[in-house]
Amino acid sequence: MQITNCKLRKRVQKKLLEFFVLQVTARSAADILGIQPNSAILFYRKIRMVISHYLALVADEVFEGPVELDESYFGGRRKGRRGRGAAGKVVVFGILKRNGRVYTVVVDNAKSDTLMPVIKQKIMPDSIVYTDSLSSYDKLDVSGFIHHRINHSKEFADRQNHINGIESFWNQAKRHLRKFNGIPKEHFELYLKECEWRFNNSEMKVQISILKQLVKHDLF
Repeated sequence: MQITNCKLRKRVQKKLLEFFVLQVTARSAADILGIQPNSAILFYRKIRMVISHYLALVADEVFEGPVELDESYFGGRRKGRRGRGAAGKVVVFGILKRNGRVYTVVVDNAKSDTLMPVIKQKIMPDSIVYTDSLSSYDKLDVSGFIHHRINHSKEFADRQNHINGIESFWNQAKRHLRKFNGIPKEHFELYLKECEWRFNNSEMKVQISILKQLVKHDLF
């Protein structure tokens, strides 16, 4: 997928690409470059679409070895994961290979019947899997995985038994998304995949290099 039908000058496109990597908002980038805010917003959206398309092409990757699983809730007006606190929130399921990549997917709910097909598709059998004590993960005990739970009501880590890696991703993603002061639900997955991509490619030089390769036929 490429960025097409862009009427901005090549120099402006290059600068917008750099500003995107630097996490400069589209409106701020537009002010700096002296262009219309809507032009920068549209260009940023196209970058996110390119990233999402790229991640979809590598979504078949299967994780093996120690992995961490967790679910998180985005948006909504109330705090909390359940009951009225969950109203209006988007449920996201995450899988992180320790010292490796993270994978995220928007799901309808955090029930076992929803999460288990994703787990079986993305994780090799006999892998060591770490979760919290949510009952949705009970089936992991009889599904061909080596399952370890951490009870967060008692402790957050017991040597290797923790999910600190995936929780670090949630914190990073939510910190990044807060700056947008609300994201339309129809665009949320684009922003989520941007967060996943940034986490998996943490160095800015790497991010710029990847984006240049993905869109080079139109920008360079």
